Amino acid sequence: MRPRVKSALLWGAVGFMSFLVLVQGYALLSGPLVTIGQGAALAVAVGTVTTGCAYTVEHRVAQWATARALEAEATESETESRKS
Repeated sequence: MRPRVKSALLWGAVGFMSFLVLVQGYALLSGPLVTIGQGAALAVAVGTVTTGCAYTVEHRVAQWATARALEAEATESETESRKS
């Protein structure tokens, strides 16, 4: 399995479980918001959307972070060369 797919699936699992935790927390504090079946269906939907978004956006964020790091490194090199 490609690392990008694996990462997206793991993010989907995080979204799925996080939604279930939020629904359960709400039920403990205020009473049931949805039935168990509705909660499970919504959690699957949240996990699916999270997986798709992670797969679509992750490489763009990585490219942006790399470009930002290279830019910061170049700026730092210029600053050090001016000090010398």
